[in-house]
Amino acid sequence: MKEFKDKVAVITGAASGIGLGLARRAAKEGMKIVLADIEKDALNRTEEELKRSGANVISVITDVSKLEDIENLARLTIETFGEVHILCNNAGVGMGGFLWDCTFTDFDWVIGVNLWGVIHGIRTFIPIMRQQDNECHIVNTASMSGLITGEAANGIYSITKHGVVALSESLRTSFSLRESKIGVSVVCPGIVNTRITDCERNRPAELCGPDYELSLERFIKLYPKAEETVKAYTKMYEEGTSPDQAGDVIFECIKKNIFYIFTETGDHWKDYMKTRFRGILNDFKQNKTILENL
Repeated sequence: MKEFKDKVAVITGAASGIGLGLARRAAKEGMKIVLADIEKDALNRTEEELKRSGANVISVITDVSKLEDIENLARLTIETFGEVHILCNNAGVGMGGFLWDCTFTDFDWVIGVNLWGVIHGIRTFIPIMRQQDNECHIVNTASMSGLITGEAANGIYSITKHGVVALSESLRTSFSLRESKIGVSVVCPGIVNTRITDCERNRPAELCGPDYELSLERFIKLYPKAEETVKAYTKMYEEGTSPDQAGDVIFECIKKNIFYIFTETGDHWKDYMKTRFRGILNDFKQNKTILENL
């Protein structure tokens, strides 16, 4: 997809971070925009900002972990604009903690937003796009955590982001077999200045549990020596790539039909990916030797 003017973009997690950067770029491209987010006040501010810039925009309170919310989002999109051309499954959350310290409600919340949110998006919007039979594009936000070795204290997040990468790769293969007019990209951000370290502000009460406390606070309580690491981690995100730059990169990659989209291309990210795949190939080689000698 190379032309965006007057096309319709649906963006989840649109009230902050990368979603806001995508929305701002979509507005500059002259697109009609559907903003979706769970955070009402921030969503209203984003809608007002884009309208002041002249954009044709609506906003819809949406919990992407709930299929009925995504179905409502699709219904309002079609009722308002008649079509959808770009779907950005961008909403995401994260939390700190070793897997054995995480509660089942921790798993439910992060998997519900990060993975089921994408599944609900594609299951709901792809049939609409296929029926339109025109040029469309799906953008799924994963993470560098979906390409490198799982992070020790960010396990649930890593699980979901590897899942989003695999889901997106499967979509790409499926679309190529069907000669579809729908393109797909998976975004693997590095360190972007989003509010992901504060994302538990939007955690539903029913997924907190009776003894709930903020995951980073719980992690520090369990492992006091990690406090400085947590502070450095938070500061690192505050100094990361701007969401607007991330939005610009993503749109430029959509134009070129690039599948894997990176917000940063430092050699350290390349080294992390090499380390993971070198380990896989090394174990493959050792397994081959074992099998040959059985």
